[in-house]
Amino acid sequence: QVQLVESGGGLVQAGGSLRLSCVASGTIFRINRMGWYRQVPGKQRELVAAISSGGDTNYADSAKGRFTITRDNPKNTVYLQMNSLKPEDTGIYYCNFNEQRSVVSFRDYWGQGTQVTVSS
Repeated sequence: QVQLVESGGGLVQAGGSLRLSCVASGTIFRINRMGWYRQVPGKQRELVAAISSGGDTNYADSAKGRFTITRDNPKNTVYLQMNSLKPEDTGIYYCNFNEQRSVVSFRDYWGQGTQVTVSS
């Protein structure tokens, strides 16, 4: 029922910028945290940036000062502005919505992933 659709990935030269977006369709009761994760071949998926329902943000050390995560709650959309991109930022980026289904019940929804490639 719920589907997350990502866009904005692509190929960019080092030092360039990209803006990723992820919008959810379907019914989600309550979205607590939204986040962006990156996965590189041979390594597990890791958190890049997250934003709480109240707007508090958290970034991986590698993203601090360069990436900015924002959300638009009425549109069920999360964005990731990526500036000063480096080759090591290359990977598949997945958006994540954490839904609170009850006081004690949560579940995660994931996008299909969008490829970001930063060339030297």
